[in-house]
Amino acid sequence: METSDDLFEGIVMSEERYHGEGYEEGFAEGSQVGEAEGKHYGAVYGAKAGSELGCYLGFASTWRLLLSLAASDKHSKKIKSLDSLISMVESFPTDDPTNDKLQDELSRIRGKVKQVCSMLNVQPDFRVNYENSGLSF
Repeated sequence: METSDDLFEGIVMSEERYHGEGYEEGFAEGSQVGEAEGKHYGAVYGAKAGSELGCYLGFASTWRLLLSLAASDKHSKKIKSLDSLISMVESFPTDDPTNDKLQDELSRIRGKVKQVCSMLNVQPDFRVNYENSGLSF
């Protein structure tokens, strides 16, 4: 009677066995596809963030130079704000993409840019054109 139990057990358990094998195959394939998509998304997002930060740094450095050439006491507060913005951009943590504070730091930098633009009476219209790899102001 033992042989008939084993025969039926193989038939009964085949659904569970195939389900388990299918799950393992699907999980492995999903992990590979997910990792590839994650790397692609990370590269694209990193490039956008880098372009944005570079734009802010160029903007702040240019205004810093222009205001320092004017050498007026009325520009001292603006220059300090520009120095602060430059410092924030330069100290942005680019070496650790898993840092939890990247979004917070980027938001603080964006806020500082708005503050500086308000102080300079400049309308912030930074648009990055990713298709043609150019910046437009």
